Amino acid sequence: MIFIGIVILFAALILGIPVCYAFLASAMFFVIMGDVNPSFMIPYGIDKISTTVLFAIPLFVIAGGLMEKGNIADKMIGLVENFVGRIRGGLGIITTVSCAIFGSVTGSACATLTCIGSIMFPRFERANYPKGHCAALLASTAVLGMLIPPSSIMILYSWTGGQSVLASFLATIIPGIILTTLLAVLNCYMLRNNKNIIVVSDKDIEDKEKDFYRVVPKQRKKFSFFHTKFGEAVPALFMPVIVLGGIYSGIMTPTEAAGVSVIYALPVGMYIYKGLTVRGLYNTMIEAVTATGAIMIMLFACSVLSRIYIMEDVPQLLLKILYSISTNKYVILFMLNIFMIVLGMLMDDCSACVLATPILIPIIQEIGVNPVHFAAIVAVNLGLGNITPPCAPLLYLSSSISKAPINEMLRPTLCFIVFGWIPVLIVTTYVPALSLFLPRLILGVN
Repeated sequence: MIFIGIVILFAALILGIPVCYAFLASAMFFVIMGDVNPSFMIPYGIDKISTTVLFAIPLFVIAGGLMEKGNIADKMIGLVENFVGRIRGGLGIITTVSCAIFGSVTGSACATLTCIGSIMFPRFERANYPKGHCAALLASTAVLGMLIPPSSIMILYSWTGGQSVLASFLATIIPGIILTTLLAVLNCYMLRNNKNIIVVSDKDIEDKEKDFYRVVPKQRKKFSFFHTKFGEAVPALFMPVIVLGGIYSGIMTPTEAAGVSVIYALPVGMYIYKGLTVRGLYNTMIEAVTATGAIMIMLFACSVLSRIYIMEDVPQLLLKILYSISTNKYVILFMLNIFMIVLGMLMDDCSACVLATPILIPIIQEIGVNPVHFAAIVAVNLGLGNITPPCAPLLYLSSSISKAPINEMLRPTLCFIVFGWIPVLIVTTYVPALSLFLPRLILGVN
């Protein structure tokens, strides 16, 4: 019976049925067969999503929209450009770092890709960067939001797995920094021989300084162009500082930090950078409400289906299957990695996390893996699955935004996967100290 329910789920996903409906179809099968009482499961699903922890997700979605429409993200990018704009492949480094910073505030890969992509793709085009390379880079770096906290995926992992949100955040920081560095270096290495790229020169900076001096009063001529860019970016840079500092200092919960990020972004975007209008605020709220509604329906469906699978003893069934192949802890971790990558390929990161976490946590505890360490493994796996062909939802979104053909994106995407994502996944999986160092240092996690 359970086998048929799982087949229905994956068949629906492969056919392209929306994730929440695929989950509900699998759940309905158990209801129709009489294995599950709907009068129990519906209240369970509603009760499960009625938690303040989940308020952080729509608030971070709103914060991301305000950053995009209020020119906050643009100011961050402008500052990073001063440091690496003169390097061949420098715009790729800017993109990588910007995705990491923006993702640390919104926690959403799609929001990061949409916002940073809309800013960076015109710059890539003006500098003659290969379109396929740029689209692949954006897709590969947009998922850094899963690893650079606060991450919505880690909020969902903690919620479904009964773990500390702060501990899960801390577990992903070092893998996130390593992956950010690797992707930036790979980008530069892949473009090292491309002579078509237009690199910002010292003369360009000097010309911009001259233009600046012509329009700025004499009393401000002592400031250089760089200092002006830095000064402009200070209000934008305070946003991640406030959010992350509030969470890690213990002053704010992730939900409170999300609310503060919205309150901070409103005046900065509207009155300091003057990019946010009333119309833009209205559109942001509409987008956030729409996204939140879709997320809540998906979480309800995932919660119900996950509960059914647990009642049907799927974790023990899966563990028996794994033990029939091997009892070695590291081999089982390898198989779980493959399973989560496939999940990430078939569905969005939130759905995969909510479905997989309650099923897999009993298994990893059985084989002696720390659930906080597993948080980092889940984040890297789902991020990798979202950019791995043939499904690769983020790859297709990046192609749509950039107008780059998928075939031009495949080679650079595979390079980022093979030499960036997979090494980080291996190290994160088999070197627990990498993920547990900060949770142990700050929180005393065992």
